[in-house]
Amino acid sequence: MEIFDPNKNYGLNSTSFQLVRKENEGKIHDAKFETKPTTFAKDAFKRFCKNKSSVVGAVIIAFLLLCSFIAPIVSPYDVSNGSTYIVQKLLPPKAFKSGTGFWDGVMKYDHIVYDQDKECPADFTSHAVKDITVGEEEYTNTASKYAKGGYIELHYGTDSVTKTGNGFLYNYKDFKITATDSYVAKVVFGDVETLDDAKQTRYRTLIQYEESFETKYLEVSPWSSSYGEQSFDLSSTLSANSLTSLDKCKFRIELEDRTDGDFFLLVQSINISSSNTDVAEELASISFTDANQNALIVKNDNGTFPSNYWQSNIERYLYHASIKYCNFTYDAYDAVFGDNERIIGETLMLEYVSQGLCDYDFSIGPSSFVSKSDKCPVVSVLAQEFDAATGVNQLRTITTYYKYIGLKESPKYLLGTDKNGHDLVTKSLSSLRTSLLVATIASAVCLAIGLVWGAVAGYFGGTVDIVMERFTDILSGVPWIVMMTLIILLLGNNIITFAIALCMTDWIGPAGTTRTQFYRFKGREYVLASRTLGASDWRLIFQHIMPNGLGTIVTSCVLMIPSCIFAEASISYLGLGLQGVNSFGVILSENQVYLKTMPALVIFPSIIISLLMISFNLFGNGLRDALNPSLKGGE
Repeated sequence: MEIFDPNKNYGLNSTSFQLVRKENEGKIHDAKFETKPTTFAKDAFKRFCKNKSSVVGAVIIAFLLLCSFIAPIVSPYDVSNGSTYIVQKLLPPKAFKSGTGFWDGVMKYDHIVYDQDKECPADFTSHAVKDITVGEEEYTNTASKYAKGGYIELHYGTDSVTKTGNGFLYNYKDFKITATDSYVAKVVFGDVETLDDAKQTRYRTLIQYEESFETKYLEVSPWSSSYGEQSFDLSSTLSANSLTSLDKCKFRIELEDRTDGDFFLLVQSINISSSNTDVAEELASISFTDANQNALIVKNDNGTFPSNYWQSNIERYLYHASIKYCNFTYDAYDAVFGDNERIIGETLMLEYVSQGLCDYDFSIGPSSFVSKSDKCPVVSVLAQEFDAATGVNQLRTITTYYKYIGLKESPKYLLGTDKNGHDLVTKSLSSLRTSLLVATIASAVCLAIGLVWGAVAGYFGGTVDIVMERFTDILSGVPWIVMMTLIILLLGNNIITFAIALCMTDWIGPAGTTRTQFYRFKGREYVLASRTLGASDWRLIFQHIMPNGLGTIVTSCVLMIPSCIFAEASISYLGLGLQGVNSFGVILSENQVYLKTMPALVIFPSIIISLLMISFNLFGNGLRDALNPSLKGGE
C-alpha cells in the first residue's frame, strides 16, 4: 500500500476538481423539520386515537363512569341499602303510557286462580285488571280459599293405623235436642262408586251423648246405601227411646267396617235445623254447606276448633271442589300508584284540609268529605272510626298512592324495580360506582406490587428469581375462594376487606407479566450500553427496561378491573358479598331467582358488566400499542 506523499505530483491541478453545487443555487444547510417535535405521551395518544375500536371502548368506559356518579345524584329514587319500598316491589319496566302495548308497565297473566267472590283474579287489585277472560269451571282435590263446594272424603283403609272400629264423622261443638221441638239433620252425600281404588261404603247415623261419664249412642237411621240429599229426624229418635231431651249431643255419621279393601264416603254438606228459633243461630254455626271451606278450618289460638269443625277418626280429604282460572292483562303501576283503600289518621286529614286540598268535618263523618283540588290524595272517605288506644279518629279512605307519598305524577321505572322497590337503573349505576371503585383500587395496588416484584425477579434472575417464583407458586396454590372467605370472616364484610382480599393474590398475574418482559429486554444492546456507562440497577429497571414492556403490562392490568367485578359477583353468590352497600355482585345474587319471571333484573346488570369487559379489553389493546416505544413515530 503506497503512502501519500504531499511533495509528490500525482498529476492533479485546479481543473481536476469542480463544485457539485453552483454558486447561484444557494448555500448548503440543514433542512427544517416538516413536523413538530413531539413527546412520548403525545405520540402514544396519537397512535391510540387512530385505533377506532379502542377509542369506542374508552368512550363507553367514560360514559358508564360518568353515569355511575351522576345518575344516583340526579335520580329522584332513593336506592340506599337500608331503604325498602315493599308496596312498589318487582314492578315491570315502563317507559310509555299504559295501554301503549309496548314497554308500558302492563303484564299479561295466564291461568291465574279466579276469586269467585270478588270477581277478579286472586290476590290482584281489581281496578288494575284489564281484558279479563274467565275460563270454564274446573275441579280440584286441594283445599283453597278460592275454591268452592266439593265433598269431604272420608277414606277408611283396612290397613289404616288409626283404625279402631268403625270410621265416623261428628260435630266438634255439642248441641241440645228436645223431643218437643223438631230437630232435623240434612246431609248431602256424594254418589261415586269407586274412587282411587277404593269402594263406596254404607253408612248409618246416630246421636252420640254422654250419660254418667259414659258415651252412649241412639241409632237415627240403619245402615244405608242411599246417597244424595238425606234427612234424619233427631227428635223422633229421642221420642222412640222415651227421652225428652239431651243436653250435650253430637250428630254422628258412621262408616260400615269392611275387610274387602279400602273404602270411602263423600259428604257434601250437613245442615242441622230446629223449629225452636232460640237455637237456630247455634245450629247454623255447627252446620256447614261448603266442604272446601270446612277443609280449610284450623285451630284457634287457644287450641280449640271453630264450632263448624267436624271431627273424624279416619283420614279425610277434599274431593271435587270447584275452581276457576282466568287470563288477563294487569297494569302493575295502576295497582300500586292508583286509587287504593288506605287507612289515614286524623292529623293527616287535617293537614290536607289546612292546605286547601279538601274539606272534611269529623263531627259529621264521611258524607262531609269534598275534594277541592286535583292534588288531593284522598278520593273518598268510606268510614270513620275512633281509635280508643290513640284517642284519635282513623279514616278508611280511597287514596291515590302517588299523591299520598308526595309525587306529582305516577312514576315510571324504565327497567322496573327489584324486591326492595328500588329503581333498577339507578341501583345498577350506583352499584357500578361501588364496583369500579373497589376494582380500581385493588387493581392499582396489585399493579404496584406486581411491577416491583416482577421487576426484581426478572432483572436479577438466578437464585433471587427462583426463591421469589417458588413463593408465588405456593401462594397461588392456595384456592382463592378459601383465602377470600377467611379474610372476610376475620376482618368483616366491607369494601376495604374485600379490596384487601383481592390484593392478596391478584398481584401474581402482573408480577408474572412484568418478569417475562424483563427477561425479554434486559439483554438488549441499549441496556448493556447503559450498564457500561455506569447506570445503576434501579435506573436500568425503571428507565430503560420497564418502559419498553409497559404496553403488555398495562394491557393485562387494565383487564383486572372487570375481573375484580366478576370476582365480587362470584363471591356474592356464596353469601359473602359486600354488606351495607350496593354492588353488582349483590344485585345479581339477589335477582337471580327472578331470571324467568322478570329477566330485566338480571339482564341489565349483566349487559353493563359485559360492556365493561369488552370496553376494557378494547381499551387495553389500544394502550398496549400506544405505549410500545418501538412503534414511536409509526402509524
